[in-house]
Amino acid sequence: MDAPIRVIVHRTRKTTVFLARGNELSEGGVALTAGVELNPGDETEIEFTPPYSRLPIRIRGIVRNRAGHRYGMEFVAADARENEQVDRLRLLLVVLSTN
Repeated sequence: MDAPIRVIVHRTRKTTVFLARGNELSEGGVALTAGVELNPGDETEIEFTPPYSRLPIRIRGIVRNRAGHRYGMEFVAADARENEQVDRLRLLLVVLSTN
C-alpha cells in the first residue's frame, strides 16, 4: 500500500492535521510515515479514503511503535460509529485481496 493518510493529533490547546503516507494496512492497524513527532502511546485519529470510494474512513489510532518517522498504529474503536468504520475497512480489505 502507498496511500495518502491524514493524521489528526489532539493536544491540550491545539488540534493539528498532518499529511502522511500509509505503507502497510491490516484490519488491526496501519504502518505510516509522517513528518511529525509522536511517541508510543500517543492517541491520534487516522483518516484515509479507500480506492474506489468517496467516503473517508476515520479511525482512532494509538502509536504502538516507532522507527524514525515511521509509525505502527493500532486501530482502536471507542464506540459504535468507530466499530462501523473498522468493519468497513475489513470489508474493503477482503474486496481488495480478491481482485
